Amino acid sequence: MNGLANVSRRRFLKASGVAGGGLVVGFTLTGCSSSAPPVVRREGDFVPNAFLQITPENRVRFYCPRDEMGQGVSTGLTTLVAEELDVAPWDVEILWAGVHSDYANPDFGVQGTGGSTSIKAHYRQLRQVGANVRAALLEAAAGQLGRPVAQLSTDSGHVVADGEKLPYGQFVATAAALEAPADAPLKRPSDFKFIGKDFARIDALDKSTGAAEFGIDIDVPGLHHGVVRRCPVAGGTLKSYRDEAARAIRGVTDVVEIGSGVAVVADRYWAARQAAQALEVEWELPSLAGLSTERLRADYRAGLDSDGDVDGERGDLAAGFGQASQVVENEYWAPYLAHAPMEPMNAVVRIEDGEADVWTGCQGIGAAQGLVARYSGLDKSKVRAHNTYLGGGFGRRATLTHVIEATQLAVATQKPIKVLWSREDDIQSGLYRPASLIRIKAGVDDAGRLTAWQAKRVGGNIMPDTLRNMMPALLPGAVGEGAIDWMVGLAHGAFDGWVVDHSSIEGLYEDYDTANREVRHVTVNHGLPLTFWRSVGHSYTAFAKETMMDELAAKAGLDAVEFRLRNTQDKPRLQNVIRVAGERLRQWPRHAGRHLGFAAHSSFKTDVAEIAEVSIEDGAIRVHQVLCVVDCGVAVNPDIVRAQMEGSVMYGLTAALHGELDLENGAIKQSNFHDYPILRMNEAPGVEVVIIDSAEDPTGVGEPGLPPIAPAVANAVFAATGQRLRSLPLRLA
Repeated sequence: MNGLANVSRRRFLKASGVAGGGLVVGFTLTGCSSSAPPVVRREGDFVPNAFLQITPENRVRFYCPRDEMGQGVSTGLTTLVAEELDVAPWDVEILWAGVHSDYANPDFGVQGTGGSTSIKAHYRQLRQVGANVRAALLEAAAGQLGRPVAQLSTDSGHVVADGEKLPYGQFVATAAALEAPADAPLKRPSDFKFIGKDFARIDALDKSTGAAEFGIDIDVPGLHHGVVRRCPVAGGTLKSYRDEAARAIRGVTDVVEIGSGVAVVADRYWAARQAAQALEVEWELPSLAGLSTERLRADYRAGLDSDGDVDGERGDLAAGFGQASQVVENEYWAPYLAHAPMEPMNAVVRIEDGEADVWTGCQGIGAAQGLVARYSGLDKSKVRAHNTYLGGGFGRRATLTHVIEATQLAVATQKPIKVLWSREDDIQSGLYRPASLIRIKAGVDDAGRLTAWQAKRVGGNIMPDTLRNMMPALLPGAVGEGAIDWMVGLAHGAFDGWVVDHSSIEGLYEDYDTANREVRHVTVNHGLPLTFWRSVGHSYTAFAKETMMDELAAKAGLDAVEFRLRNTQDKPRLQNVIRVAGERLRQWPRHAGRHLGFAAHSSFKTDVAEIAEVSIEDGAIRVHQVLCVVDCGVAVNPDIVRAQMEGSVMYGLTAALHGELDLENGAIKQSNFHDYPILRMNEAPGVEVVIIDSAEDPTGVGEPGLPPIAPAVANAVFAATGQRLRSLPLRLA
């Protein structure tokens, strides 16, 4: 049960406590904690040490361990604990968990949100926490009322005895003194009141009325604003600057050289931004400065002739191609992409009296605390980290260079500092989805079965840059920057000639039955900083794989669905979503000038099949309708699952139709939504989501809807025009 079965009664008692008359229940993932988790202290409240707090006034508080960036995790996780506690989720007060080992993501081992893991990782754990608390309350009520537990029940935060409803708060003091169970029985799915049911997101009202607090909303007394001029070419360093014009702007208080460039501090954001633009700056440029997109693609193409490193090898390729009646070989290109979340990067850091506070919406609040500690010279225990709502993440908010900048400015100026990146900053000086060139050669026999699959991907790796960004946050301050650079260098070397970074090739070979296969990776890294982007490697491997599958189906003389069904005998869940989508495909109403494309893909343990209805209008691709069939195990809140699939389709269509970053002299040419557009309302298709009914534990939903959409559209374009589009974004010749 995700580690809960190993929690002894002794440990449960250690993680439970009485403070001021309430019941506090926690759960430790990494052993008995040496310190209590940070709490919100209010008059009359109890101090929780992890997830749940119930007050004598019958207020139920849940300390949400994962970060809410629009994916609905606060509603989903609250539902899990509320279901077993027998409290309506919307009656639970949600607070953001602070930094503590008890809040580590069970899939990661550290406190972080991403990888579509939140519901999957906490499904059993948080249900068990709720069930244990409910059992303790029932036992306490039985003692106070002098009745057997069997004669009691619960309903909506109350113990029910002979038809009378008594609030949980009436029994919390007694319950806290009992030896509570660690493995109370969980509800049967047939008894679920909230799991599997549609209801409005708990945060919907606050977000609709403006009450929800994002990082960009934070204000503190004496706040000053910092705007940073960074080298337009990643890896460049500051050579010199002149600041006379900047200092002449009203409101400017400081001009400071920091690690990422030179920053202007002012009492207003606009003054700081104008002053930063007025700086005269000279940069020491790195080797990346000579790179263009054309040169990069040529280097990638040359990389296809290298052997690379092998992963996913099985069977005998030569024998497999010998069995093939048809062999197809093609190359597929995907460009660099930015994340462009609605809320740009921001952080507020205040350092006073030997202590610090940091406010930011991020995908790992512990990392924010670690960075402030490192760059302020304070011990972590002196840094309070406050998370907020995130205005979109998509992987970008797992890298916190803006927190470093705010900390360095707060140290240098002795002022509370807010650093806010502009849209231009984020697109031109951020981190990116890697570009990728993939060559696939595959064979199919007369029975329409794959006999051989050979794939090679050329491009940069995410993990070295991930380590570069994580290590300063996680390692003690005594480990200097030189040691970190040395360790990151080892990682670069390991992923270039020794092992394959799986995130570079994930999704390229796992879905279809292939007795003979070989996957290779060739690392070509020009120095542009890389990070996770929604669905990571699947965002480009699915495009290559599913476009190739369509071509193979045509060679085999089979329709797209039948060909995939024949080659997923070992993947029953994937085969089922293909079958269900195929049935809908056969029933699809036909419209003149519109054509259908099909794709399927597995990622984050979730299976998705999609159909795109496309027309060509004035030489442009128009997507009218998308069907998305998803098997994600138990849909904790089906409405949120549908919303995530819809959002993934829109985000994926933005990339498929528009997404492209170009390099010119090593710098990103695009700067804002006028030249890096997002999907507009008039371009957005209707999206229908079909959720497969399942009794299996939940799997990811934040990302799996994205990978199939680009190949589904590309395959529809082929049906419409006869053109095979093998480069993203999709453009007709």
